[in-house]
Amino acid sequence: MLKIIIFVSLFVAHTFVSAEYIFKGFDDKFQPDWWQSDIIYQIYVRSFKDSNGDGIGDFNGITEKVDYFKSINVGAVWLSPIFQSPQDDFGYDVSNFKQVDPLFGTMADFDRLRDAFHQRGIKVILDFVPNHTSDEHPWFIKSVQRKEPYTNYYVWKDPIIDASGNRTPPNNWLGVFNTGSAWQWNEERQQYYYHAFQVKQPDLNYRCPMVVEEMKNIILFWLGRGVDGFRFDAVNYLYEREDLENESKSYKVGIPDTDYDSLIHNMTLDQPETYEMVRVWRELLDDYSTSEKITNFFMVECYSPLLNTMKYYGNASSPGAHFPFNFLLINAFNQQSDAYDVDNVIKSWMLNMPEGQWPNWVLGNHDNSRLASRTNPLLVDGLHMTQLLLPGTPITYYGDEMGVQDTYVRWSQTVDPAGRNVGISRYTKFSRDPARSPFPWDDSVNAGFTNGTNGTWLPVNPDYWHENLVQLSKFKSHLKTYRQLSRLRQNPTIIKGDLHVYVLSKWVFGFSRSFYDHPTFFVVINFGSELETVNIKEVRQTLPKTLKVKVSSVNSGYVTGNIVNSTTLYLRPKAALVLSTAKPNEDN
Repeated sequence: MLKIIIFVSLFVAHTFVSAEYIFKGFDDKFQPDWWQSDIIYQIYVRSFKDSNGDGIGDFNGITEKVDYFKSINVGAVWLSPIFQSPQDDFGYDVSNFKQVDPLFGTMADFDRLRDAFHQRGIKVILDFVPNHTSDEHPWFIKSVQRKEPYTNYYVWKDPIIDASGNRTPPNNWLGVFNTGSAWQWNEERQQYYYHAFQVKQPDLNYRCPMVVEEMKNIILFWLGRGVDGFRFDAVNYLYEREDLENESKSYKVGIPDTDYDSLIHNMTLDQPETYEMVRVWRELLDDYSTSEKITNFFMVECYSPLLNTMKYYGNASSPGAHFPFNFLLINAFNQQSDAYDVDNVIKSWMLNMPEGQWPNWVLGNHDNSRLASRTNPLLVDGLHMTQLLLPGTPITYYGDEMGVQDTYVRWSQTVDPAGRNVGISRYTKFSRDPARSPFPWDDSVNAGFTNGTNGTWLPVNPDYWHENLVQLSKFKSHLKTYRQLSRLRQNPTIIKGDLHVYVLSKWVFGFSRSFYDHPTFFVVINFGSELETVNIKEVRQTLPKTLKVKVSSVNSGYVTGNIVNSTTLYLRPKAALVLSTAKPNEDN
């Protein structure tokens, strides 16, 4: 694809207004691939819809609700791990990559679900866990026993014997879940194995060629079953330094020595071999895509420094992932953020992204506090305007389209190992349970998630009586706004147009999308706590004197079709608008 990034600044001295043109769009012949034009919607399978009354979501529950995705213009769904698993980390501990977990149904149930989506033109993406398996996987059991060819399938190392004759781990590396050493002694094998995450999640050894081939075969197996792509979990953990050098202390204040953040992880993350492995997977998928005449897509998860993250794109001659997740709107934006922060987030990705690559925007996922809780419930619409109307692919976490907030989960209800491992005094800081509660379908018992009488695997959010799908019947709601935006996203201006970004004041951020003879759209958001008077024409002088409201946030006081003055626009606190240059009687 042809893309040009331009960086131009204009500062209006007396108002400190800035305008920057940072993305040159495409010509009219450009036809985006499905993974570029579609909204990707993350389904946390356990929490979406239960069909058999056991309080846990499943395949048939999703199939029951498949028309919902079409109603909000979703083009692809990403399913959290569905593979057979002991569920110690809720599917991210796989014991059989070629079987589905009975908790969710049978393979026939999955096939029906896949077909239901495909019949509606919706792609299916699987969450794939390449870094580790469960310790109950047959590979690991045989590796413990040194049965070939499995002996070196995992990262095994001899102990260090200290001066007193005591056995100690090979180095100081720590586990992500704050349980101390990332090394676990195995009495039978008389060696330590490495686990970046839980003790029950031993890391695979990608320096073993057989492991590489095994994972390729698993990818091909699921492509053969008709899936359209993958989300690769935790790819930045794939390789570790072979020399086992200790990691340096981070010296972060208030962090216990056993916590993961007490070290700098330059020996265990983003190793050069990891980028090469990603390129190997891309080649495998591209070869399959060529034979099937479709694009089999993959995106990768890596919470890495920005420049390391960008390397996962690869380059023109040796492509990597179609894109690594862009977590900047999660990691670099909070309740105190202002217009400059949003401006920096957008520019950081767009201006550091390698030439010819495609951006993406993530507002929430299963590992982070929900959008409405992490930022502000009043900003949900404005942030969705940003996510869905910027150039690139939006990834929506289930429930965020309605503004669902975190659910308070008591210690006695906590099931996430990241919370359980640190104990009652610190679990609320680390537990991911609050963002994983059941989807609120309606205001009936258990929010319509299950008809069972034994409760739900996590508590239902107490807001379910008003934050549910009934929002679609209201005059204004987060869900209706999301649906409007998802429809507008199909406009040629949004898919192909140029991007300008603007800081109109400390608290007011804006961006515009323009494309040839089509209407221009101008998004403006007040991140502040006071009413703001905005002069849009000051930064975009070619705009007409009046603009039409295309989409408005629920708290804005405006409705679709309102005509506003481009030199004097009144914007309530946390309110947001999508404005159009279309004439009042024109549809756009």
